[in-house]
Amino acid sequence: MERFVIITGLSGSGKTLAANCLEDLGYYCVDNLPVQLIPPFYDLIQRNADTIRRAALVIDIRGGEFLKLLPEIVRNLRTSAAPVEMLFFDCDDDTLKRRFSETRRPHPMAETTPSLETAIVTERRRLREIRDLADRLIDTSRLTAHELRAFLKSSFGTPHEAGELNVNVLSFGFKYGVPAEADLVFDVRFLPNPHFVDDLRGKTGRDDAVREFLHRHAITSEFQQRLHALIDFLIPRYVQEGKSYLTIALGCTGGKHRSVALAEELGQHLSAQSLEAVVHHRDLGKE
Repeated sequence: MERFVIITGLSGSGKTLAANCLEDLGYYCVDNLPVQLIPPFYDLIQRNADTIRRAALVIDIRGGEFLKLLPEIVRNLRTSAAPVEMLFFDCDDDTLKRRFSETRRPHPMAETTPSLETAIVTERRRLREIRDLADRLIDTSRLTAHELRAFLKSSFGTPHEAGELNVNVLSFGFKYGVPAEADLVFDVRFLPNPHFVDDLRGKTGRDDAVREFLHRHAITSEFQQRLHALIDFLIPRYVQEGKSYLTIALGCTGGKHRSVALAEELGQHLSAQSLEAVVHHRDLGKE
């Protein structure tokens, strides 16, 4: 078996969308499997590994009191060398409230809590241990459905072979928060800022004029050379350790100029080495 993915996290954070996406990618998916049935389910899948090589489960607050068994079950699976990965989907409270309002669906804890706010707080507290156990935290607060699908496709879209690494390069603005899903974060706010150049303020890091401005300053090229050399050094080591996906995040103030330009050029650098690199600009277009 290549992958056994457990999808968990807050209600309204995108777990169902993630499961649907993985199912489209060929995963055998089960939603809301009783927690105590995870070990026998895994054993069953293992015995049919010739036909089912990748599986995903959605396990969340709907599991009730049995959810407290999940940490021990996951630890036991890892001890037995099962290829288990736990993804925890998170989201800020305001976005969760908006999503429940837009969909008009009740929160799973609505019947036992006096308000949506209380339900979110209670659920977050009850999932704290599981969150700490997750292999990857995915914050969907600022991701559209399309962006989340693109991220999952790049990270889980192909069977993992030895020596294969899916790389996501992400630009972002610190004013909107550091992306929780990032494995490596680089702060590029020390570079000259095109925002203070009238002719460049309305452009983005995708424009040649912005890139030319940045590279007129020697510090940009020096940093870029050091960054690329570091990434080139790290990637083979991550592959050797069996890592299957890597998210490299570059941040500037607003996520419009410097981080975008450097993310684009890092993506080109990686692609030139025949690495699967997907570039995404989280905050491009925001005010």
